[in-house]
Amino acid sequence: MIEEPLYYWNAIDLAKAIRDREVSAVEVMRAHLDRIEEVNPMLNSLVALVPASQALGGAEAADEAVARGDEVGRLHGLPTAVKDLLDVRGLPTTYGSAAFAKAPAATRDSLLTSRLRVAGALVIAKSNTPEHGVGTLTFNSVYGVTSNPWDLSKHSGGSSSAAAAVASGMLPIADGSDSGGSLRYPSSFCNTVGLRPTAGRVPADSIGSGWSPHSVLGPMARNSRDAGLLLSAIAGPDNASPISLGEDPSVFADLLPRSVQGLRIAWSKDAGGLPVAREVEEAYALARDRLVSLGALVEDVEIDFSDADDAWEIIEMFGFFSFGWTGVEMEPEKYRPDFVRNVKQGGDYTAKQISRGLELRTEIYRRTAQIMESHDVFVTPATPVTAPDVQVEWVKEIQGFRFDRYFQWQRMANRITMTSHPALVTPGGFTESGMPFGLQLVGRMRADAELLRIGAGIEAATGFVRIRPTGI
Repeated sequence: MIEEPLYYWNAIDLAKAIRDREVSAVEVMRAHLDRIEEVNPMLNSLVALVPASQALGGAEAADEAVARGDEVGRLHGLPTAVKDLLDVRGLPTTYGSAAFAKAPAATRDSLLTSRLRVAGALVIAKSNTPEHGVGTLTFNSVYGVTSNPWDLSKHSGGSSSAAAAVASGMLPIADGSDSGGSLRYPSSFCNTVGLRPTAGRVPADSIGSGWSPHSVLGPMARNSRDAGLLLSAIAGPDNASPISLGEDPSVFADLLPRSVQGLRIAWSKDAGGLPVAREVEEAYALARDRLVSLGALVEDVEIDFSDADDAWEIIEMFGFFSFGWTGVEMEPEKYRPDFVRNVKQGGDYTAKQISRGLELRTEIYRRTAQIMESHDVFVTPATPVTAPDVQVEWVKEIQGFRFDRYFQWQRMANRITMTSHPALVTPGGFTESGMPFGLQLVGRMRADAELLRIGAGIEAATGFVRIRPTGI
């Protein structure tokens, strides 16, 4: 039997133990509800919870299904939460925005929520998010700030704050979304795993352009194998998404780690010249030495990202305009200034500018694909700094480089978004100050399973995923 408390068991082990009746779903639920009661007041990661009686009722029903011998899903009996940008029947969807602060309980499930339920997961909460997912730090006027379980004076990252819940044992798995690092930055800050999958891997039924590969949904977990388990439940084709991929998602359910020995790594020190804090530089160099000592074949490689920042900004801002212009036009005072500015900027672009942004993204994709022909992964630091102080709204300076917009310090992620390739953040170690930092692994197009195997192999070799937060 695993010695850790139930709330720190891996998702794969929990799901198997529930199916095999070694533990009950009720025991698992109680362990997580007790953990939520203990640490969520400090972290503020889960912002809307179903009543405990309802959560336990769902767990009882899960146990009854196992006892009857019913065929159950891969996530059967596992508690989870859904980011507060997606609908969960019975819970409000506020988008972290004052404009929706008094939203009634949703009467429908989003496609992702529905898939979680079909797989047997028990959705017990919403996870906090900055307003409409603006930025990679979670704070808003509805629920407040989400803190980091490694140090409560630091941010947990955003816009998918569930990394804090997963790292602290409140949940074994959770979803997130990502256009500029929202799955990746929180994972780096909290010593967890986040996968930005190939566009179309996880279909969405949200408003906006269903043809765009820019913003994607993906899994968060404490290790890559658990992320694969969650991906196996939420991936797969659906008519709601015209770019959804048709491959059988069962391949992700129980991935075997790939050995680091012989792994061909294209190593980027700074994703094309971005500023990186000294302590992250030092920890990242140690991570390289560690991988080399494990038998990885590491080569210094840089992709030409000279036009990636412009391309990302055009596509991101136009995306904000596409879904946000009606609200901003009617009630601009109810929205965060950054959001209003994004919407107005996106609306001011000319057709020529938008066309150029899309063209640049294609060029960056092709450059990346060429690099990946001779390498297994392209690696960068996941973030240029460790988790910043909880009082800041965004990082304004790194190594003397000053930023005047919230998204400029996110460029370590933004540039990889423009490659349109899948990207996995996995724990890379700890800085001298004791804070975690992540490695950003970019895989081949549509090779999400192989990327998760590589992440699992690195995690098995280094052991960082087994280290628990010290701040709670």
